Parts: sequence; structure tokens; C-alpha cells
Amino acid sequence: MEIQLQELIEQIKKDGVEAAEVQAEAILNSAKAEAEKIISDAQARADKLLQDAKSENEKMVKSSEDAIRQAGRNLLISFRESVAKELMSVVGESVSAVYSSDELAQLVANAVNSWTSSPGAEDVSVIMNSADLKRLEEVSLAGLKEKLHGGITLKANDNFDGGFRIAASGDGAYYDYSAEAVTNMLSNYLSPRVTALLKEAE
Repeated sequence: MEIQLQELIEQIKKDGVEAAEVQAEAILNSAKAEAEKIISDAQARADKLLQDAKSENEKMVKSSEDAIRQAGRNLLISFRESVAKELMSVVGESVSAVYSSDELAQLVANAVNSWTSSPGAEDVSVIMNSADLKRLEEVSLAGLKEKLHGGITLKANDNFDGGFRIAASGDGAYYDYSAEAVTNMLSNYLSPRVTALLKEAE
């Protein structure tokens, strides 16, 4: 009887140990699976964070490069505009200097002679601001009249600064030799050449 009881106890112990081992193995497997899932999820989150960071960094780099390119373009445009403005200022000063000198009478005479040499040109008016007209009359009107053909009229008009216009009576056509028109014409002529020089320097 004592032997049977001992065998029963041994069997119960054995069954208990086996059951405990199975349960422990199940717990261990579950823990391993959970750990692997946690690691996998963490890796996925880390990969996403890294990818997001790379993508954001690429956007920032591209944005910075675009901003630098745009700043460079703006600087170049500003520089070209500054050069064009300075060129126009220099040309304007040169034109004003010529128009405020005794050369104005010669310019007027040459322009009128060219105008009146064409067939049918008559009743021509030379228009200039009153200050230039007064100076022209004081300095060289006698010599100018000798150079001009008959039918030439000198008129004052203060709607423009410096220079002169030559107009044919009746048809409304005129040649504009005002300081502003000549400055614009010379600046427009010179600007493409200056721009080409700037491009060569890039």
C-alpha cells in the first residue's frame, strides 16, 4: 500500500512538473513572440522616423538650394537693373552736357538741314524749352539763321527738359531730339551690349 502511495505521489509530481514545463514553455513562447513584435514595431517606427527625417531633410535642402538660386537670380537682376540705371544716368548727364553747351546750335542746324533736304519739307518748326531758346538766341542765333533754310520757325515749349524737336507744320509729324528721348535711345542701344558683357563675365 505504501508502495502504491509512493508511486501515486511520484506520478502526481511527474504530471505536475510536465504541466508546469508545458505552461512555462507556452509562457516563454508567448513572451518571445511579444518581444519580437515589440522589437519589430519599434524597428518599423524607427525606420519611419528615419525615412521622415530623410524626407524632411531633403525638402529643407531643396528649399534652401531653391532659395539660394532665387537670391542669386534676384541679386543678378538687381545688379543688372542697377547697371542699366547707372548707364542711363551717365548717358543722361552726357546728353545734358552736350545740350547745355554751344554745340546745341550746331546740332539744331544739322538736324534741320537733314530734315529740310528731303523733298516737300517746308514750314518746319524747331521747338525747345524757353531757357534753351533764350540761350540759343543770345549765343548763336545769327549764325544759326545763316545755316537754316527759309521757312524755319523757332518756338518755345516747356513740356520737356533740354534738347529740341523738329516738326513739320500741318502733318503733326516730328523728330524728337529731347534729352529724355535721346537718353532713352542711347540707353536702349547700349543696354543689350552691357547685358552681353555681364553675361560673358558670369
